[in-house]
Amino acid sequence: MNDKEVRETVLALGHRNITATHPLTLMFTKDTHLSKRGDCIVAVAADKAVADLSPKFKEALRAPNARLTIQIETGGLTEIITAKGSPKLILSHPTDMVIRRSDFISDRTLAIGADKASLGLPRPFIDKLKNSNQQIRITLIASSI
Repeated sequence: MNDKEVRETVLALGHRNITATHPLTLMFTKDTHLSKRGDCIVAVAADKAVADLSPKFKEALRAPNARLTIQIETGGLTEIITAKGSPKLILSHPTDMVIRRSDFISDRTLAIGADKASLGLPRPFIDKLKNSNQQIRITLIASSI
């Protein structure tokens, strides 16, 4: 880790209703209930939302040219998503974190311009996320160029 990297770790769980079929977004939530309509959600019962991120992490993510690496680990498998931060990020939602392929920003947005959304995750990985007892470790690494 270099001086320009700031890390946060989020712990969450899988859920039987995870479908991960949304083509534009991927979301982690503190909520424990999930309906089949939540097609972008890949983890529930998260111990952090965007509002809970440290001031230092938020500052790094809001830097011009900020990059975010999202590493999702579960059941011996790891997926990596890369995205961009923005000075316009609000980062105030109390329950959710949303990674977007688009440039749309709301209070739930963690990052924009992602290289994949929930639909882009491999199905064997999603199968692991469908287990309600499956622990998920999400490592967020904000860096500036």
